[in-house]
Amino acid sequence: MHHRALGLTFSIAAGLAGLVSCDPTGPTDPAGSGMRGPAMATAPKKLSLGRCAPSGGGFTLVSTNPYFPLDVGRQLILTGEEDGEAVVLQVTVLDRTRTIAGVTTRVVEEREFHDGELAEVSWNYHVQASDGAICYYGEDEDAYEGGEISHEGTWCADQPGNQAGIFMPADPKPGMKYQNEVAPGIAEDEAKIVGIGPLSVPFGSFSNTIRIREFDPLTAEKDHKVYAAGTGVIIDGTLSLTEIHHTPGVPDQPTLTHQECGP
Repeated sequence: MHHRALGLTFSIAAGLAGLVSCDPTGPTDPAGSGMRGPAMATAPKKLSLGRCAPSGGGFTLVSTNPYFPLDVGRQLILTGEEDGEAVVLQVTVLDRTRTIAGVTTRVVEEREFHDGELAEVSWNYHVQASDGAICYYGEDEDAYEGGEISHEGTWCADQPGNQAGIFMPADPKPGMKYQNEVAPGIAEDEAKIVGIGPLSVPFGSFSNTIRIREFDPLTAEKDHKVYAAGTGVIIDGTLSLTEIHHTPGVPDQPTLTHQECGP
């Protein structure tokens, strides 16, 4: 999972500051020193990954989780700036599936452009668990670097030592902590819900949003995202939602050069 700088435009930063927050110190507050107030005092331990285990059954490609729609063809466009480059992130629910560890998952493609040049293509594998949580079964990635293609971020839940992670809880509340990625030494992102409330981005205003802090223990990088009910991600680091489209759900070209997850 790609991490972004925490810089924001003033207007969006002001909006985020207005969200009800319970995270004064950081994304997962590993030391626990910043937990204050009743919301944090009663915050649950990290959510169990058991709900996403293949043996649990009851999985579906139809998402009823309002914060992570999986409607085929749905496409979100987020734009912004990173390190002086104009960045466009295109998130599309493809009319494709991958079976990983015996579980059929939906392919969500992310295509990222820097100053108009393709920088990354990733296929992310999601499925809804029986309790309504969205599970993360891995990612195939092509990262374009210096004329070459790297697959460094690729991980699959059925590889030795790996597990499916939780991408979005069924009933997200401030204080919840959970593991996004479970691939030791490769992808170990953790997440914590740190705020709720209304927020405006260039696309429009949303009354029901959740703010998530992410932390990568392998690199100590921090990131944040905001998801809106009925829409999905509206802020990813420095990027914010500008367009929503409906497409046939067919991947653009060039597509992935290497697929490691699923048949």
